[in-house]
Amino acid sequence: MTRQKTRRTVALLGLVALGAAACTPTVRLQVDPIQIYAKLDADVRVRLDQELQELLRENPNLF
Repeated sequence: MTRQKTRRTVALLGLVALGAAACTPTVRLQVDPIQIYAKLDADVRVRLDQELQELLRENPNLF
């Protein structure tokens, strides 16, 4: 092979590789934010009731 044919072959292979790389698919994943609505009233009330009961046990003359 001559030098000119080798250069053409390398250039052609480079173009083929570049073309193949340009055709690779792009995958994008988009996740929307999740909104969570929760009521915490019952849990807070139970905890406060338990704390109040403990305070009353420790200090019966509090009220």
